[in-house]
Amino acid sequence: MNIIAKRSASWVRGCVWYLERRALQESPRRFLHLLRNVNQQWVTFQHFNFLRHMYVTRLNRSFNQQIKPKPEPVPSPFLEKASLDEAKTEIYKMRPLSPPSLSLSRKPNEKESLELEPTPVIEGSIAVGTETKEEKQWKEMKLRVDDLPGILARLSKIKLTALVVSTTSAGFALAPAPFDWPCFLLTFVGTGLASCAANSINQFFEVPFDSNMNRTKSRPLVRGQISPLLAVSFAACCAVPGVALLTWGVNPLTGALGLFNIFLYTCCYTPLKRISIANTWVGAVVGAIPPLMGWTAATGSLDAGAFLLGGILYSWQFPHFNALSWGLREDYSRGGYCMMSVTHPDLCRRVALRHCLALVAMSAAAPALDVTTWTFPVIALPINLYISYLGFRFYRDADRKSSRKLFFCSLWHLPLFLLLMLTCKRPAAQGDAGGPQS
Repeated sequence: MNIIAKRSASWVRGCVWYLERRALQESPRRFLHLLRNVNQQWVTFQHFNFLRHMYVTRLNRSFNQQIKPKPEPVPSPFLEKASLDEAKTEIYKMRPLSPPSLSLSRKPNEKESLELEPTPVIEGSIAVGTETKEEKQWKEMKLRVDDLPGILARLSKIKLTALVVSTTSAGFALAPAPFDWPCFLLTFVGTGLASCAANSINQFFEVPFDSNMNRTKSRPLVRGQISPLLAVSFAACCAVPGVALLTWGVNPLTGALGLFNIFLYTCCYTPLKRISIANTWVGAVVGAIPPLMGWTAATGSLDAGAFLLGGILYSWQFPHFNALSWGLREDYSRGGYCMMSVTHPDLCRRVALRHCLALVAMSAAAPALDVTTWTFPVIALPINLYISYLGFRFYRDADRKSSRKLFFCSLWHLPLFLLLMLTCKRPAAQGDAGGPQS
């Protein structure tokens, strides 16, 4: 048995030796045969298994191996500090090298050099990330005299004051009385001062709530640009001479309306904004009083025409403000204000549409009360129908797009409406012509 096992092992070793010798003799012949017959044919991976992970190309009838290029290195600037006492620093930036095309024909002794160029930088131009102790401390905001007019203009809501003065002027011009320029100027200035005082006191009361709203968080008192004492002092300096001008310069009735309007806006409308949606109706009354003041300044009395003008301003404010508040519902919610658009959205849209239609009815009432001619309701009908159409779209769609269209329409509707009333004003009778009573 041992003899048979030894013979079998020797026979196996002989077979393995024969196969290895045969393979060594055959491989060079096949390799040379492939090189002689390659000519215009590509060498594939099936012929050379050892080139499995290479890219094989043909160039000038010679075989070149092309290595997959490495990704381009990202240049990283680094900062060298020579010492803490140096007044200047230098930043050395490494130039990024374009990746060279490597080939078999490249000479091995080729070298590229990396150049470092110093760039002087003035001290203080580089933010290292450290803050000084003074930068971390709270700084007191200093009031400059140059900024004071702009701050006081924003404190008094100058655009809203301009609207109040313009409606007062329209009431003065539409009154059936001769136009008295000195009385008009006193009314103009007195009403403007009263409006500035009311708006300033309103912002003084609403600082904690305005700070939560994106629309009002940049107001002067919220940002601390002026002190509350300065705001109250400015309001007092506007209210006292404003009411005095209206009372003794124009007539006591106009002065009483001005004082009542300041009280209604600051002591009723302002706190009611956080209690009930009735604040919108109270605010509409505040906006309806200025044309009454213009009428009484010219005539010295409250006539039916004065209440008609007040009613027009009263109704106009609902589509104007309701459309505005619809896009600010989130803001009013953060501020803690109780608005129709937030708590009663359906009522908000119904009221806006209702008062758009009321403008059409009051336009027809103007000639009946001898304020305008009968031409006015005819030429005012297109703009009234248009704002009513937008009010209906706002009522039906209940989206931001329709509310914005209604709001922007109200901005040009009121001045155009009042201008048409002035052009169609009924001339005053000679016996009714009278000046203001002081």
